[in-house]
Amino acid sequence: MEHSTSASDIKPAQTEVVERKASRASDSEISNVEKAMHDAEIQQLKELQHDEAEVEGDRKWRHAFYAKYRPFILGAVALVILGWWISATVLHKTRHRWIVQTLWAWFFILVIAFRFIPNSIVTRPVEAVWGPLVSRPFFALPSRARLGLGWLALLGIVFGSAFGFKLEADTTYGDRAISVLGLAVFQFCFWATSMNRSIIPWSTVIVGLFIQQAIAMFVLKSGAGFKIFSWIAHLAADFLEQGLAGAAFFFDQNVVDNNHWFFVNTLSTIIFFIAFVQMMYYLGVMQWLIKNFAWFFFKTMNVSGAEAVVAAASPFIGQGESACLVRPYVDLMTESELHLTMTSGFSTIAGSVLGAYISLGVPPQNLITASVMSIPASIAISKLRCPETEEPVTRGHVTIDRGLEKNKPANALHAFSQGAVFGLVVAGQILANVLTVVSLVATINGLLSWIGQGFGINQLTLQLILRYIFYPVTFFMGVPRKEILPVAELLATKLVENEFVAYLNLKAIMEGPNPFSFRAYTIVSYALCGFANLGSLGIQIGVLGALAPTRAKIIARIALSAMVCGFISTMQAAGIAGMLI
Repeated sequence: MEHSTSASDIKPAQTEVVERKASRASDSEISNVEKAMHDAEIQQLKELQHDEAEVEGDRKWRHAFYAKYRPFILGAVALVILGWWISATVLHKTRHRWIVQTLWAWFFILVIAFRFIPNSIVTRPVEAVWGPLVSRPFFALPSRARLGLGWLALLGIVFGSAFGFKLEADTTYGDRAISVLGLAVFQFCFWATSMNRSIIPWSTVIVGLFIQQAIAMFVLKSGAGFKIFSWIAHLAADFLEQGLAGAAFFFDQNVVDNNHWFFVNTLSTIIFFIAFVQMMYYLGVMQWLIKNFAWFFFKTMNVSGAEAVVAAASPFIGQGESACLVRPYVDLMTESELHLTMTSGFSTIAGSVLGAYISLGVPPQNLITASVMSIPASIAISKLRCPETEEPVTRGHVTIDRGLEKNKPANALHAFSQGAVFGLVVAGQILANVLTVVSLVATINGLLSWIGQGFGINQLTLQLILRYIFYPVTFFMGVPRKEILPVAELLATKLVENEFVAYLNLKAIMEGPNPFSFRAYTIVSYALCGFANLGSLGIQIGVLGALAPTRAKIIARIALSAMVCGFISTMQAAGIAGMLI
């Protein structure tokens, strides 16, 4: 009995020993697995470091190769450009474009030449004349005297353009006088509603309005000016159209050409352009562009480099894409910079839609002039409404500091790919914002129609209400009295829906039994040339919200103000056109 009991006592002990051995074996296996995983991670890290070293080595080799053969490479490029210019000027087929071709070719030739020629060869003679004869005497005057001279110059060019050219068609000097009065009224309204009237940069406002008037005279009264700006706009449009090749691959060529879906045409162009800009940043092209624009606009209008680039690019590439040109700086922009960024986008149209409006019969000269005139106008109006109270990062200079990137591009193609992914994010935000804003407008119109029926008004909509609100605005643009209401309704359609619908309605009016007069048609074709509408409000918030997530609240707060400024900017351009016809 004792023997059996001792045997039974031994069995659990043996089982425990076996379990302990199994446990030790299991711990050993786990340890081996962990060690193998650790070794694999180390090996993977070494391979990654080796790959990065190879990429960096290739980059250094390319840089050394280019540094060694740089004069020969750039010299060959300059000779090719020179040969193209000579050939294009001689050939009968392209001879008529000699002005544009000359500017284009010699711009790049001079850029290449000044890689080796010191800038002082040009700057020193200019400075020797400009400094003692213009700059020092002018800035020696008191600030009030300088502002007074600026106002006199502005009044001189305004009244000279309004009353210095012969009348056209059915226009009278009284009509031109109303346009001049309208310009003054618009500026007074912005001054009265300014966020900080005491610090308005009047020099910026004066120079902006002066440049706007000068551009109008150069383009409207000069054949060379129109050819130059027309070529630039069509070049930008042709470039952006290349983004539609990918849309046609995913959908269908007929969808791209005939349907003009926002989801297909507009968003595919935005994605393509953002990817292209990212590649240009990698190559250093955008840094060079921003730096030079910063210098020019700092000297002329005292704005930051980022503001300058966005404002100047908006007429050619559009409101969404222009903000992407300064992507690294958007999250660092001040409130005034963000306001100007949105205002410039609202006050112009993109080169990508220029062809669509021309196909509707709108004179391309009017479209191009209106957009280009809005560059300085948007700067002047935005600084009136929202003056700068902080110190912009890019004021007067641009320091390219992109920081340490998690996935630094290995080459230009990799940068293009990364830009495409970011473009998809931006396009998604644009799509969501536009969808909700357009639906909100439809909801408001439905509610207004229901309320209006109680008063016996069958079609009470935002467009109908704004038609009468815009009556004084239309009057001050210089539109003939009998045509003010229909023009005001087109402006309301543009604001509530978009400018494409407004241009379609304009085309229907011109083909109908009671077309507009030449003066009214010219003014309204200018006034509709801008992206200031409720749908674009969603685009602006979506793009800038994606580019500057930490500034989202400020962007949402000032977006409506920027849209109104952009809207009036196009009205102002139309009024200036009214002075010249």
